[in-house]
Amino acid sequence: MTTSDRALCVVGASGFAGSHIVRAALGRGYAVRGTLRDRDAPDKAPYLMALPGAAERLTLYSADMADADAFSEPLAGADCVFIACLVPTYFGPSGTPAREMDDHQGYAEIIMPTVNGCLNIMGAAAGQGVANVVICSSTSSTNPVPPVPLKNEVDHWSDEAEQCRAKKYTSATKTVMEKAAFRFAEENDMRLSIILPTGMFGPVILPEHMDRSPHAWLRALINGETGRHEKIPNDSSSMIHLHDLAALFLAAYENPAALGRYFGVYDSWHWQDIYAELHKILPELRMPAPLTDPAVAPTGFDFTRRDSLGVAVRDIPTILRETVDWIRSEPFAE
Repeated sequence: MTTSDRALCVVGASGFAGSHIVRAALGRGYAVRGTLRDRDAPDKAPYLMALPGAAERLTLYSADMADADAFSEPLAGADCVFIACLVPTYFGPSGTPAREMDDHQGYAEIIMPTVNGCLNIMGAAAGQGVANVVICSSTSSTNPVPPVPLKNEVDHWSDEAEQCRAKKYTSATKTVMEKAAFRFAEENDMRLSIILPTGMFGPVILPEHMDRSPHAWLRALINGETGRHEKIPNDSSSMIHLHDLAALFLAAYENPAALGRYFGVYDSWHWQDIYAELHKILPELRMPAPLTDPAVAPTGFDFTRRDSLGVAVRDIPTILRETVDWIRSEPFAE
């Protein structure tokens, strides 16, 4: 069976990761069914339909993860579903910040809507006989207490109870969702892979993504303004190029032996090293105030599983330079 004979469903096709999965899948010759809340949205659909191959092989559907029935049509006959719609939720429906909630409200308004939405999509996929699932989650589900110097995707999980005690309901969502998804996949004989990214850099497909992190603060730095920080934080940040992230998603699907969790980052650097690299790219950069305390060690990863997918991943200097150069090109200028 060739790629042209297979259809893939991308849920959350207008998102950061989802739009790049769509782009990569079209580039490999797949027929793609993309779902978003409104398939006719003028600020989303035209940019997806302008992707190479979209006119011939991309069909868009309106679907909300709260409604399992909405996914029956886009999933019919699909060989895999990529679930890339589980974006972090920081506020409840009333506008209450997650950090101000108790556990009852945190579960009801932050955690369970995402968990139930994921299970709705997986249930619809199971009903259509879709046996392959790849989910976009987050490294926030891989932070054990106490921390370990080198974490891996198999042994190291966040403790959702500890995350809730710390009022990190947004992070706990990913932990609870992944565990529920693995249980569902096992019960329904589905092959499930979960990709775990953090900072997503590189070109974006929809103009609205330019207004989100990291592109918004990088654009501010390019324009000589203050970026994300007034002072360099004593912390590290992980990142990946969006093209490489999409390649990891497709590799997890295309490799029949792929199963379980995979880090979706190149590596983690301390913020002072990130800003030092940015200063090389932008000599006129308005630097944050320097770090005065001894620098903490960056998050350590074991990338054995990620590398088993066979995707060459750009390093951080390349990620930063390519992103800055792309923003400078003013890609959406009229």
